[in-house]
Amino acid sequence: QVQLVESGGGLVQAGGSLRLSCAASGSIFSINAMDWYRQAPGKQREWVTGITSGGTTNYADSVKGRFTISRDNAKNTVYLQMNSLKPEDTAVYYCAADLVVSGTSVFRSWGQGTQVTVSS
Repeated sequence: QVQLVESGGGLVQAGGSLRLSCAASGSIFSINAMDWYRQAPGKQREWVTGITSGGTTNYADSVKGRFTISRDNAKNTVYLQMNSLKPEDTAVYYCAADLVVSGTSVFRSWGQGTQVTVSS
């Protein structure tokens, strides 16, 4: 069994910070790209940020300068440091990763999501 599990969501006031974690478990050879998405009520899932296996990061314009993605390959974990949070950041946040489980098997895995609520 391989899976991604997010943690760290919660309620925070506008301007506050939150750090999300997403840990992959199971028999995994390696992890390629890792990404964070979010989905607000009534809206389509939105890509937030991603990090390649080489450490290259990219961010949606809406979070640039406020969010930071990082990864710890030794722990098979990706993090999302969220600063200067805004009510518009309220959403369920999902991590996703391309998991290499064998020499011939790579698949996109999704976490179950963690709720982030930013109050005004």
